[in-house]
Amino acid sequence: MIPFVHNEKGVFADTLILDPDIMSGIFSYTRAYFMADIEVPSQVVSFLNTLIVNKRPHELYNAIGFNKHGKTEFYRDFLEHLLKSDDRFVLAPGIKGMVMTVFTLPSYNIVFKLIKDHFDPPKNMTRQQVREKYKLVSLHDRVGRMADTHEFENFKLPLMRIHPELLSSLKNSVSSLLDIQGDTLNIKHLYTERRLEPLNLYLSDCPLEEAKEVVVEYGNAILQLAQANIFPGDMMTKNFGVTRQKRVIFYDYDEIEFLVDMNFREKPIPETYEQIYASKPWYDVAPSDVFPEDFKRFMIGRADIKEYFFDVHKNLFDPDSWNAIRSSLRDGALIHVFPYPNHLRFRPNEEL
Repeated sequence: MIPFVHNEKGVFADTLILDPDIMSGIFSYTRAYFMADIEVPSQVVSFLNTLIVNKRPHELYNAIGFNKHGKTEFYRDFLEHLLKSDDRFVLAPGIKGMVMTVFTLPSYNIVFKLIKDHFDPPKNMTRQQVREKYKLVSLHDRVGRMADTHEFENFKLPLMRIHPELLSSLKNSVSSLLDIQGDTLNIKHLYTERRLEPLNLYLSDCPLEEAKEVVVEYGNAILQLAQANIFPGDMMTKNFGVTRQKRVIFYDYDEIEFLVDMNFREKPIPETYEQIYASKPWYDVAPSDVFPEDFKRFMIGRADIKEYFFDVHKNLFDPDSWNAIRSSLRDGALIHVFPYPNHLRFRPNEEL
């Protein structure tokens, strides 16, 4: 695979990719679709499958810009898997979300996400606002750090395959989206997304060196999203997942905002007894204000890697670093994120 880049010097080959895992990343569900003028898409998908054997055809249709066909192929693949399997749909592992109810089929690497009827405090958005956030992600450059989703209406599942605990949870949280018709559960609206191991669960029992590796990836993911004009909002580890290649991916979109709309500030230093012990902020806070120093309170809970993460990614806690990215974006900068390691480039320091 030969990637080409285009800048003021012209068009030139940037590198030569021979590793199927890196090829897989270029055609990943975490990147924006290619928009290629292809007469026979199935031929291109068949060819790509000889290079990237771990990809299913529907994923490659998505990657080359034929996402409607990819969605159809996914549904066919899903129905075929249902016929060949007998396990039950269950709640997805991890901490339950305040906005979404998420379930999965253990034998299939997809999660199903439903917007709750009522959101747990302190969430105060509407269901339509959540749908708009997911739509934004589908149209935005995901820079290899946000999982793609497919939106479905009237998604039918065999009722006998729904675990009783899951069915009870669905009735409690998303009853307005459910319609039981005989032996079929009809879900009026849902999103499908690739299943990932939640970062918080991964960190809970992985060895120290692996933990260091993925927390560096975690910080890189946040930085690259920022460079793509995405502020994740809720950056807790439970909202990120780990891929088989140990890449860290963001997948919870209800609080994302454009980075250029945010205002990154330092917290004022209290000067009086009343300010020190105030039960709520004694200074004005606008809805768009963000205090990066607060991130340390929730970003990493594992004690043996916390200080390592803070040291490697100290810029994440510096308002000036965030504001520098915001200023570049406001000035029209397009910060490129390569879908392959920088050291593989023929000229690693060449700017686009």
